[in-house]
Amino acid sequence: MVHRLRISTYNIHKCRGLDSRVRPDRIVDVLRELDADIIALQEVVSISGTQERDQARYIASELGYNSCFGYTRDHNDGVYGNLLISRLNMRTVRNHNISIQGREQRGVLHAEIDWMGTTLQVFNVHLGTGYIERRRQVRKLFYDDILHKPGPGGLRIVLGDFNEWTRGLTSQLLHAHFKDADASAKRRLPRTFPGLFPFLHLDHIYFDSALKAEHVTRHRSKAAIVASDHLPLVADFQIDLRAYGDLQETAKLSAEDQDKYRASA
Repeated sequence: MVHRLRISTYNIHKCRGLDSRVRPDRIVDVLRELDADIIALQEVVSISGTQERDQARYIASELGYNSCFGYTRDHNDGVYGNLLISRLNMRTVRNHNISIQGREQRGVLHAEIDWMGTTLQVFNVHLGTGYIERRRQVRKLFYDDILHKPGPGGLRIVLGDFNEWTRGLTSQLLHAHFKDADASAKRRLPRTFPGLFPFLHLDHIYFDSALKAEHVTRHRSKAAIVASDHLPLVADFQIDLRAYGDLQETAKLSAEDQDKYRASA
C-alpha cells in the first residue's frame, strides 16, 4: 500500500519581508499556498502580545494546524527558535541544543508524527553559518544519537536550513545515511536564498529509503518572494508500507552494529 505526503521547509526570517516589514499574515498566505501536511519553519519569534510578536502561536492558529515550538535562544522579551506545524497528530516532542560555544545558539526540533499507521520522526534543523561550526554540529547529530537509526522508531525526515551551499561534511554525512530530495528536483538544484534572486541552495530535505520523493521544487510565488528572505522548499512523497516493514527488519541491529553505525559518522 502506498500513501502520499507533502512536506515543506521554510526559513521565515522572523516574518520580516523584502520591504523590512514584519508581517506574519504574509507568511500564513504563503503556507496556505503550499498546502503541505508537515511544515518545518526556522527563525520564528514567540513573544506574548500582538501577532507580530507571537508568531508561533499566530501561524499555527490561523492555519488550524497542530504545532510544537523548539526554543533556541532568548529574543527581546520572548524567545526565538524552530516551529513544526502539521495537519497530523504530533507526540513525543524533543528539542536538542546543538550550539557551539562562541557562536549563535542553534537547535534541532524533533517530533513523532502519526501518519497512516506509521510513525514519522521529523527533525527540524537550523545549522550555523560557520564552516567549522557546522562540522561540529553535524557530528552532534550523529554522535549524540539525535538522528536515531532507522527501525521500529519510525521513518526519519530531516529538513531545514543547513546553511551549506557547497558539499561539506554536513552534506557528506547526511548523504551517507539518507536519501536526498535534491535527486528528485527537476532541472537544477532548487536554490532558495535569497528569495528575490536565489542563487544559494541552503534548504534541504533528507529522508529514509522507504520514502520516495516524487516531486521537489522551491515555491516562488509573488507572495513568497516578498514574505521572507528564503523561499520554501516543497517535496511530495510516497510512503511504501511494505518497504517500511523491510526497513524495520533490517534495522534490528546488534550493539556491535550500532557502534559501527556511529563510527561511520
